[in-house]
Amino acid sequence: MTDWSDLLRREIDLASAGLEATAVDGLEKYLVLLSRWTKTTNLVAATTSPLELVVHHVADCLALLPHLGDAHRIVDVGSGGGLPGAVLALVRPTVLVTALEPVHKKHAFLAHLRRDLALDNFTPLPERDEQHRARPDFSPYDLAVSRAAFPMAEWLSRAPHLVRPGGRILAMEGRERHPLPPTATRHPYHLATRARAIIEMPR
Repeated sequence: MTDWSDLLRREIDLASAGLEATAVDGLEKYLVLLSRWTKTTNLVAATTSPLELVVHHVADCLALLPHLGDAHRIVDVGSGGGLPGAVLALVRPTVLVTALEPVHKKHAFLAHLRRDLALDNFTPLPERDEQHRARPDFSPYDLAVSRAAFPMAEWLSRAPHLVRPGGRILAMEGRERHPLPPTATRHPYHLATRARAIIEMPR
């Protein structure tokens, strides 16, 4: 049985991330469920090891924290296994996170996650972003984020429709660098030995 607590504490600087004990406990429970569901549902690659789940997925999502600013309502588009939406909701309980995931099995996992972890600030919806925007009760978000669901240029063109004026868009970039609009800013960081970056663009 994987000791998720030990892995999290060994591989992530939890103090630097500003995580409280309740947030770490939530991440442990999340990893148990993610690992279990991945055996039957393509949430992450089936060959992903526990170490990779912590270092390459959870730690990667936590790199977003310094860039959330004062955002209160966040939308994660193409949330998959809740990366980053569920992780952000777990570690920032005062932030309201909506996770859009149209693939039925992945949305089922997100809905189970909300129930099992009593994650009241996390709302998974089985919708694409254009369906979501067409809802009569749609209200633009403070911040929109997506992790590996779209090519960079496509995401940066879709996201502004989800965000209020004065809000922001975040994207996660791997080792390949992409041309960016003049208003976008690249914030490099390292994930283990991998060069990564958070792309930030104002609405």
